[in-house]
Amino acid sequence: QLVESGGGLVQPGGSLTLSCVPSVPTFIVRNIGWFRQAPGKERELVAAIIRIGYNDYYEATVKGRFFISRDNANKMVYLQMNDLKPEDTAIYYCAGDSNGGRLVAGLTENWGQGTEVTVSS
Repeated sequence: QLVESGGGLVQPGGSLTLSCVPSVPTFIVRNIGWFRQAPGKERELVAAIIRIGYNDYYEATVKGRFFISRDNANKMVYLQMNDLKPEDTAIYYCAGDSNGGRLVAGLTENWGQGTEVTVSS
């Protein structure tokens, strides 16, 4: 129900912007986030917008470099990634849920197919 785009190969220090849009126009999620999974590692939450009562969440290693935003009119969600590092290499997934706790825990059923980001010189 979610479709990501914008991944690719980028040099260290470069930037990429990932986009996420519902595949079904009527699909609306209250809480939205970006996860990533690097080879041999578990999936982790990178950034999230929780609609009510919380500040935007950022994983510690991306804070100050990554920025999540949403365009409600166009139902788009973005992840602006700056100063990319080789350790940011992963498949990035967009996910959404009506329950913020379920999203943060990675227990949502609403995932995109993923977009690959490779940071390498």
